[in-house]
Amino acid sequence: MQATREGVLDALAEGPVSGPTLAERLGVSRAAVWKHVEALREAGFEIDSGDDGYTLASVPEFGGPAVEYGLDAPFEVEYHDAIPSTNARGRDLAQEGASDVVVLADRQTGGRGRLGRDWVSPSGGIWLSVVCRPDVPATHAPVFTLAAAVATTRAAREAGVDAEIKWPNDVVVPQMTDGGDEASDDIPERKLAGILTEMEGEADRISWLVVGIGINANVDPADLPGDANPTSVRAEVGDVDRRVFTQRLLEEFDALRNDPDSVVDAWREHASTLGRRVRVETPGGEVVGEAVDVQFPGTLVVDTGEERVTVTAGDCEHLRPV
Repeated sequence: MQATREGVLDALAEGPVSGPTLAERLGVSRAAVWKHVEALREAGFEIDSGDDGYTLASVPEFGGPAVEYGLDAPFEVEYHDAIPSTNARGRDLAQEGASDVVVLADRQTGGRGRLGRDWVSPSGGIWLSVVCRPDVPATHAPVFTLAAAVATTRAAREAGVDAEIKWPNDVVVPQMTDGGDEASDDIPERKLAGILTEMEGEADRISWLVVGIGINANVDPADLPGDANPTSVRAEVGDVDRRVFTQRLLEEFDALRNDPDSVVDAWREHASTLGRRVRVETPGGEVVGEAVDVQFPGTLVVDTGEERVTVTAGDCEHLRPV
């Protein structure tokens, strides 16, 4: 958000403040103050006018300016009511030289998940892609996927959802029995969010990274067809303030991306995969055994009973214990 406009919002939040006082405080003309106030109203901010000046009455529920306002992370937010794919738009921005930009949408009309699968993205969800340029080797890219999973899980848990992470990038909610205990391993977790990371660069350095995050927020699971056993924040705890959820996710991701050495430990804290018997479909074949660890930058270690196999990529399925 433009610095002057953010200054106007901060002053209005303290309210009421007159136009001349605002102009003097910010070093702009009274006409400029009026233009900023009108632009904020057009963006959905409710601003009351009275004899004693302007007052910020309410902040819009969602959107770019709403998420930027009060966001404690250095991201510019580009918002769309609808867009084919936030990741596709993120790639375009990255190729134009952008960095620290978040493409955010209320719905996607052509979203894609891992392996080219369709990703259903109805209105009411949180569909976003973060464009960044970390100064690290390309081999470190997976740690940013893990960071996004941790950030999403933390935001979900703050909202009251008992979220966990299934390797490498699914945020899930465990099935519970009627008695409140976690269900047996043959009942799959319900998928709350997914992450898709794309990048361009050389072996020694990432040119750009686009981390796409799709969260089933204020949507009904029945509107999320597919075989992923979906759930949503609405289904788990009721509707969430999407503005606050998005802000917390971005703030957590920003902190983690600036401390990549902390990411794997943070991922382990919320892992649903470790200690479980798994089947991982990899380009080199199937790996079955107990998931015993995750190593930097996101490698899964599977004990097959005969050896320990490291898996850098693949589709992971949780299995019933032998």
